[in-house]
Amino acid sequence: MTDAKKREAEKQVVELMIKSYCKHTHHEKQLCASCQDLLLYACQRIDCCPFMAVKTFCSSCKVHCYSLEKRSQIRDVMKKSSWRMLFHHPILLLKHGLSSRRRHK
Repeated sequence: MTDAKKREAEKQVVELMIKSYCKHTHHEKQLCASCQDLLLYACQRIDCCPFMAVKTFCSSCKVHCYSLEKRSQIRDVMKKSSWRMLFHHPILLLKHGLSSRRRHK
């Protein structure tokens, strides 16, 4: 997978997770301002990542490019929405996990 395709796939996964989180935590049909801000921030971080070719997950990266506040927010999103991804987007989650696992070896 090329870096550009990997970036787009990561953005897609993050967007789905943030939308799921917002829907179930903030009970909004559309992304609230806080979640929209987090999504834009995450996409900017993904676009600027110099390790895209070799990285697995941001949490296992040696360089943390998220601010402490945003890192805390994204951890909460991942924690609360990852299990929903199993039911709503299992193939996408599986592809994401396998892609990242292959790069980790």
